[in-house]
Amino acid sequence: MLTLQTLTGLSLFALVSSITPGPNNIMLLSSGVNFGFRRTIPHMLGICVGFFVLCMATGLGIGAFLQQFPALHLALKVISALYLIYLAIQIARSRSMNRNELATSHPLTFLQAALFQWVNPKAWMMALSAMILYSSTLHPVASMWWISMVFALINLPCIACWALFGVLLKQVLNRPAYLKWFNISMGFLLVASIYPILK
Repeated sequence: MLTLQTLTGLSLFALVSSITPGPNNIMLLSSGVNFGFRRTIPHMLGICVGFFVLCMATGLGIGAFLQQFPALHLALKVISALYLIYLAIQIARSRSMNRNELATSHPLTFLQAALFQWVNPKAWMMALSAMILYSSTLHPVASMWWISMVFALINLPCIACWALFGVLLKQVLNRPAYLKWFNISMGFLLVASIYPILK
C-alpha cells in the first residue's frame, strides 16, 4: 500500500504528466479533429491499457534491464524515433474531412495504441520516473500495482480532454485549407516530441 502522502504526490505527478503535450495527446487531438470522439475511444482505451502494462513491466525490472544494455536502449530509441516520424507523416498528409475519405481511413486501433506505448519516449519517462519516485522497497509488488492503477485512473480523463478539444476544434477547421495546415502542424509537433529521445 502507498501512504496518503505518497498517493497524493503520485496523483499530482500522474495528472501533470498525463495532461501535458506529448505524442499520445498530439495524436488524440488530431484524431478528435479528423474522426470525432466516438471513433477515437479505442485509441484512448489502448493508451490506458498499454501504459498500465508498461508501468507493470517497468516495475518488474525492464527499465533496469534496458539501462544495463545501452545498445538495446539505443535501438529502442531509434525505433521510437522512426515510428514517430512515420506517424507524423501520416497525420501531416491528412487533407480533408470528406465523408468518403473518413469512411476508408481510421484512427489508431486499441491494439496499435497499446503497442505504441512501448515506443513512446514520454510513456517510458513517466513509467520509469513513477517507479523510481513512488515505489516502496518494503512492498514492491503492491506499490507497483497501485502506481499503475493510479496512472490508469487519472490518465483516461486527461487524454479524453485532448480528444474532446479536437472535436471542438473541428468546428473551426471546417475549411480544407485550415484542416490541411492543422494536420501539418500536428505532424511537426509530433516530430518535435522526438527531442527527448535524442538527448
